[in-house]
Amino acid sequence: MQFLYFMRENAPFLLTGALLSFLSSFGQTFFISQFAAELRAAFQMSLGEWGGLYTLGTGASAAVMLVAGGLTDRFRVRVLGSAVVALLGLSCFAMALNPTVVLLPVVIFLLRFFGQGMTSHVAIVAMARWFVATRGRAIAIATLGFSIGEAFLPMTFVWLKRHFDWHSLWVVAGVFCLLMVPVLVGLLRLERTPMSETESHASFGMDGRHWTRAEALKTPLFWALVPAVMFFPAFGTAFWFHQVHFTEVKGWDHLTFVALIPLGTLALVVSTQAYGWAIDRWGSDRLMPVYLLPLTAGFALHWYAPTIGWTAAGIVLMGIAGGGQSTLPAACWAEFYGTRHIGAIKSAVAALMVLGSAIGPGLSGWLIDAGVGFEVQLLAYAVSFVFASAAMVVPLRQARVRLARAA
Repeated sequence: MQFLYFMRENAPFLLTGALLSFLSSFGQTFFISQFAAELRAAFQMSLGEWGGLYTLGTGASAAVMLVAGGLTDRFRVRVLGSAVVALLGLSCFAMALNPTVVLLPVVIFLLRFFGQGMTSHVAIVAMARWFVATRGRAIAIATLGFSIGEAFLPMTFVWLKRHFDWHSLWVVAGVFCLLMVPVLVGLLRLERTPMSETESHASFGMDGRHWTRAEALKTPLFWALVPAVMFFPAFGTAFWFHQVHFTEVKGWDHLTFVALIPLGTLALVVSTQAYGWAIDRWGSDRLMPVYLLPLTAGFALHWYAPTIGWTAAGIVLMGIAGGGQSTLPAACWAEFYGTRHIGAIKSAVAALMVLGSAIGPGLSGWLIDAGVGFEVQLLAYAVSFVFASAAMVVPLRQARVRLARAA
């Protein structure tokens, strides 16, 4: 009953977060990678060249995120969210109409910046700011949009490609984004501006104060979390980016592979809600060091995978870890650094995440061209997640002490 009351009382805000998360799918790697074969054929690119251009465009979007991400501290979600969704729609049109490989990095930049970057950033920052005691649950519900997009869009568009030209599918994606702009405006008729947020609704961080981005960047905690923040999107993106190559190496049908994605999404949904509840009960700091461990096991299974059933299990484990990635870091920044400057702090984090997602495809594509098998890479990535988990243990323990003293 309490959960249903929470949903009913906050429906417009939660729906806004979920819708923004879903719309970000059109700039996410799991969606763009479905067109990898068509793009490589159209522009005559090798895997390394395609990965390099993707890295270039995504890396540029990470740099711009450092500046643009702070806009969430100044503008209403109704205004900023609607603007970035409209620009994401136009970016989809650009992909459909792009005639030359020279402009491909620019198109990738637009999709990644307005999709994975700003649309998802606005969604998560809004949840972190609007909710305090129920922040974990709010973030978990909002991120269901990511899960729904990941579950249904790849399989749907892979099937649609068998019946329609791929250019027209990008037009459909763009039209859909533009149609959602008035929906967002309608949902947030009564939204507060960030500047009107009162102290009674603010959440303080360590030492009982709000930390600026410059101050946060000087703390050991921030940099201890960087490997986790970057490795998950870097190597998770590499896996989805090269999924067509992966299935070719394994000798599996691509449509059969993408049909497994809903299994991971189901695991992601359950995990996300479980993490949201756990964050509100125990705090994010106690959960952070363990959430990457299922990802380690999942990548090890992909490396081994003699049959597609093993990779199905790996995808489920990725979904379990993804629930932590969707909720824990966002809650952690607000918990330890306060909410007044959360947009600026989260923009630095978002830039690192986008940078990670830029490095992953380029690095893995270059290694493939250099003769390092993708399966071998997956095992190395699994080891990196263990390192990322270990790196955050001590700094989180120290930060917890500072937070407790302030309380």
